[in-house]
Order: sequence, then C-alpha cells, then structure tokens
Amino acid sequence: MSTQLFSHINTYVSINNEDFEGISSFFEFQNVSKKKTLMEAGTSCAYNYFVLQGCLHMYYTNEKGMERTVQFAIDNWWMTDCLAYLKRTRTDFNIQASEDTKLLSISFEKQEQLLKAFPQLERYFRIMYQIGYGASIMKMKYLFDFSKEEIYLHFTEHYPDFAQRVPQYLIASFLGLTPEYVSEIRAKKRS
Repeated sequence: MSTQLFSHINTYVSINNEDFEGISSFFEFQNVSKKKTLMEAGTSCAYNYFVLQGCLHMYYTNEKGMERTVQFAIDNWWMTDCLAYLKRTRTDFNIQASEDTKLLSISFEKQEQLLKAFPQLERYFRIMYQIGYGASIMKMKYLFDFSKEEIYLHFTEHYPDFAQRVPQYLIASFLGLTPEYVSEIRAKKRS
C-alpha cells in the first residue's frame, strides 16, 4: 500500500510492518483527476481521505452562490467533514481535487473496525483531530486580529507549500478575500 501512510502514522504512534499490512487492508486507493468532486453537499459523508500526492479543497456555496473554501489537504493531510462523518449524516460541504490527486479513503464503518483491531490508532486519529481543531482556532484568531493584507501575508509566509500549489482564487476564498484583492497584494509585494 503506502509507505507514506506508514511513515505518517509512525510519526505519532509506533506500528510495525506486520501491523501495517493489516492496517492497509482497511483503505482503498483512489486516483482522482483535477476538478473531480469526491463529496457533494446534501449527500452522506461516507469517507475520510488521506492525501498521498495532490491537493483537495473543501468548500460550501453560500446564499449568494459564492464558493467559500474552508479547508485544504495536501500530501500527508487528512480531509473529511468531521461532524457529518462521525454522525453519518448529510454534509453541507463539497470536497474537490484541486490538482490530480492520489489518495487513500476509509469509510466510517471500516475506520471503526480498524480502531478495534489496532487500538493504538485511536491515539493517532485523536492527534490528527487535535491538530485540525487547533489549526481552525488559529485561523479564527487571524481572521479576528489581522488586517486582510496581514492575513494573506501570514498565510503565504507560514504555509508556503499551500501558497505555491493552491490556485490564488482558492486561497482568496479560504481567507475571505477577493481574487482581485489578492492580486493587488501580490503586485504590491513584488514592487
């Protein structure tokens, strides 16, 4: 399966090759082309995705018809609508590939079976959720305390992998900015 997932898990908890053979049997590999939608608003949130290579973004469409990006996932990141996944309910979000993406997916039922078979992964997933929750809180802090320009500059300085790979219009959407404003900031920064 994926040595990437094996390495990622071992960053947080200790598993051996034999355990990983069993762990990997719970996942499905997917090759997803750019712009492919993996999850649509109004449908059941059935999977948790681990990005091996590529980029996903999660967004919703507001009452004005504008898409608002709420999360990105690049190599070695997880993505799902956590609440809808946990409760097995319909999601308000869409997940789409921002570039050609290779990923592993696991259903809620399989993840529950995985955690029973390999209890040490409870700690791994808890840490993943804590990291995601912490990142969400920090984003809120920046939205409350920083000017629009500071938000953009902070994002590009602290998350260069995203800034280089994710299209500017999606970064603008994620930060609550317009693509035109992002272009102005970038032009100002170059001069």
